[in-house]
Amino acid sequence: MDNVSRVTSFVLSGLNVTVNYRVALFSLTLLCYCFVVLVNVVLIVTIILDKTMHEPMYILLCTFCMNGLYGTTGFYPKILCDLLSSVHVISYSGCLVQALVMSSYVYSDLSILAVMAYDRYVAICRPLVYHSIMSKQRVLLLVCFSLLTSFCISAINIILISRLKLCSPYIARLYCINWIIVKLACFTADTIVNNIVAYITIIIYMLHGFFIVWSYVYVIKTCVNSLENRAKFMQTCVPHLTSLIIFLVTILFDVFNVRFGSNLPPTIQNVIAIELLIIPPMMNPLVYGFKLTKIRNRILVGVTCTIKR
Repeated sequence: MDNVSRVTSFVLSGLNVTVNYRVALFSLTLLCYCFVVLVNVVLIVTIILDKTMHEPMYILLCTFCMNGLYGTTGFYPKILCDLLSSVHVISYSGCLVQALVMSSYVYSDLSILAVMAYDRYVAICRPLVYHSIMSKQRVLLLVCFSLLTSFCISAINIILISRLKLCSPYIARLYCINWIIVKLACFTADTIVNNIVAYITIIIYMLHGFFIVWSYVYVIKTCVNSLENRAKFMQTCVPHLTSLIIFLVTILFDVFNVRFGSNLPPTIQNVIAIELLIIPPMMNPLVYGFKLTKIRNRILVGVTCTIKR
């Protein structure tokens, strides 16, 4: 154990295959990041400025978009710097911070989706008590609890990772993530606690998934026999379900990439690794912006007024 040297920085070796296309990839990545920021900020500002949207569903949507900006900010600035540099290095503390941001972003997304599912369940299955159950204060409390819980769970995992002695500074990925750092540990016996906490974390967020499924099962059952509820479902629940499907598909692709993607070309592995930071943050504001009439009309009015000026 005394022969183990302390790792002070990591090499992000996943970017080595893209050196020959650095300028093109930098331009494409910058364009993608700017678009993600634009669509999310437009939606957030629209909801904040329009007081008629200060309702539970829109507050949750605003939080959802803010979390998307939080997650992408933990990735894009660093990858843009790496694309302009011939050395792709990140400090030890910087890697832990990035892993904290990435994991808390994913956990928060699922937690917010769970609260959204509960909101739609109450709105459609128990409409008479909706405003008493889903008051602004309770929604804000649920949002704060979801975000703080996700951050605390991520922080616990990172603190446990920070005690490990690492034998390699090479991360075969474009960014730092919990499980990759744990795999660099010199002694598997040291990772037992990390693995236990990781399994507990997985169980917690699997329960979130089961809760979301349970909520929408009841919503669909309620909507089957009511034309009014079917219309409400198509208007407000379809965007939520679309976001949930996008989130689950990108997560499953990443899981399969980790488990079975070792034989794939490095470029394909990189694309799958970053899709969680491209597709959901980009698609969610577009899905809600096009589907929710109030948001769509408010954005169109704003664009029209801007053009007339």
